[in-house]
Amino acid sequence: MAEIRSGDARLVVLKPETYMNDSGRSVGPAASFFKIEPRDVLVVHDEGDFDLGRLELKLGGGLAGHNGLRSIAQHLKTRDFLRLRIGVGRPERGDPRPLADYVLSDFEPHDDAEAVVARAADAVELLAAEGLERAQAQVNQR
Repeated sequence: MAEIRSGDARLVVLKPETYMNDSGRSVGPAASFFKIEPRDVLVVHDEGDFDLGRLELKLGGGLAGHNGLRSIAQHLKTRDFLRLRIGVGRPERGDPRPLADYVLSDFEPHDDAEAVVARAADAVELLAAEGLERAQAQVNQR
């Protein structure tokens, strides 16, 4: 965990040390400790239904079978928290790996993972500085 500043905003960054599927056990108590309302919690997560590198900011929504999101919703007692969905794609046709194994594997050499991470970090800073609607207008382009 770290507290950082982004412009005038104070941000608390948390990387849960639980398994991803149980991340609510870390997120819920941290939000409570710092008195952060659930709708001000931003969860950054992988999205297998998006092509690699596509980003989307949203508030609330479904859990789409994502056990980490389910755990966070359970511990925050609401689905109304912010999400930054980062596209990781799916295994190519003929690849026998299940999505979970694919997501946990290394990026391919031709994938520019550093650029995706940098764009995601920029999206977080934009959200903190400009708010959800303005950030969505810039980030949620396909």
